[in-house]
Amino acid sequence: MEMNDSVITTVRLMADYMPDNPLSGPFEASWRYMTAHYTEFQIATWGSLLVHELLYFLICLPGFIFQFLPFMQKYKIQNDKPETWAGQLQCLKVIMFNHFFIQLPLMCGTYHFTQWFGIPYDYDSMPPWYMLCLQVFCCAVVEDLWHYVLHRIMHHRRYYKYVHKVHHHFQAPFGAVAEYAHPVETLVLGTGFFLGILFFCTHFVQMWVWGLFRLLETIDVHSGYDIPYNPMHLLPCYTGARFHDFHHMNFNGNYAPTFRWWDKLFGTDWQYKEFCNKQATKDGLKKD
Repeated sequence: MEMNDSVITTVRLMADYMPDNPLSGPFEASWRYMTAHYTEFQIATWGSLLVHELLYFLICLPGFIFQFLPFMQKYKIQNDKPETWAGQLQCLKVIMFNHFFIQLPLMCGTYHFTQWFGIPYDYDSMPPWYMLCLQVFCCAVVEDLWHYVLHRIMHHRRYYKYVHKVHHHFQAPFGAVAEYAHPVETLVLGTGFFLGILFFCTHFVQMWVWGLFRLLETIDVHSGYDIPYNPMHLLPCYTGARFHDFHHMNFNGNYAPTFRWWDKLFGTDWQYKEFCNKQATKDGLKKD
């Protein structure tokens, strides 16, 4: 449950150079109010459900609005395949089923997980923001490897049609497609979310911060829009919407959700590289 001592020591030495969190005041008041008025079970279960639903649909909202804005269509990756109302309604039905019948039961176990490992909820035990960022990054690295391996297995011809084919119903994805999946896939790939927590979680707030990051990432790569100056691209080796959009269009390759290094290491991005080279050649010919 504890991070490597040398890493912690290094981060603490850097603490004096870190700026204060400008949101710490109102956040502290809100957190203290929540822990004073609600039980840990309520926070871990119903609080997690509320946070997840609010974040999911708020993060999806910009992409939903983009389809009605003509000037945003130049950023749409597969602009010859617009979203349809029928497709979006189908997507909504499936993700709501997954949220309440697959993910909610898992959230009910969150409280028992925190009690078993002695993870605190109180504000005074909360790590500083830069420590949270480091812990979340470590969770992302662990989850990324898990997702890459299991995702690649799901694409094997023996298994693909039974589970992962559901997610690939949308060849041109949009934000909400991020959690459009077979219940088995939701469970299997979702397990990766908790692996990093086993090693790096020191406070309950990290689960929500890690959840926020994971939703930002997965909705962004499924958005279908390559928006300039996207802050997510500040992450080293970040995949991005174009990288994952190609996976939906091509069905093979580009298996990692967050970082490109696993696909590069195992050579599963070669089709994407060829595609990019062909596109660059076409664009060059058009300019000439």
